[in-house]
Amino acid sequence: MNSRVDVYIRKATQWKPEFAALRKIALESGLTEDLKWGHPCYTLNNGNVILIHGFKYYCAYAFFKGALMKDPKKILIQQTENVQSGRQIRFTSEAEILKMRKTLKAYIAEAIAIEEAGLKVEFKQSKDFVVPSEIIKQIKKVPGLAVAFNKLTPGRQRAYILHFTSAKQEKTQIARIQRCAPDIFEGKGYNEY
Repeated sequence: MNSRVDVYIRKATQWKPEFAALRKIALESGLTEDLKWGHPCYTLNNGNVILIHGFKYYCAYAFFKGALMKDPKKILIQQTENVQSGRQIRFTSEAEILKMRKTLKAYIAEAIAIEEAGLKVEFKQSKDFVVPSEIIKQIKKVPGLAVAFNKLTPGRQRAYILHFTSAKQEKTQIARIQRCAPDIFEGKGYNEY
């Protein structure tokens, strides 16, 4: 048990009993407990396996390589269409977690086996993401922005592409490009400070 996770659960204003139940199940699996990205994280030989986190309407186990899991109960959720690897199991009560205990232990065991086997999720490459021609046109309208954009790492390019294309209206896309231009010129990623 990691004392920083004790503090995290003690200070939680929502999901405290649920976090405690999820923590107990995770610890029973033999994983190492840590606090990463401000959340309880469970690792195997420094490889991230599970993260516990809470949202407004649910708390969840997030399986880092959930895309590789079989999911016989069909309970793994892809948080958004752009999440390639991670999958969640969501909960709204401690009773729900306790009822699913056996299933959760089986899913954790599978996640551990995936980590032990060294399996990797094959991520889409930035070149596989289609950039709408309207976005390309708008980037080219700002002098030097296309060159600066092409110098970014593939991951940073992908983050900007996803941000720009998630806007439904062209004027919003244009505003986002203009707002992000200074960071792109500095070689920064989206929301990177």
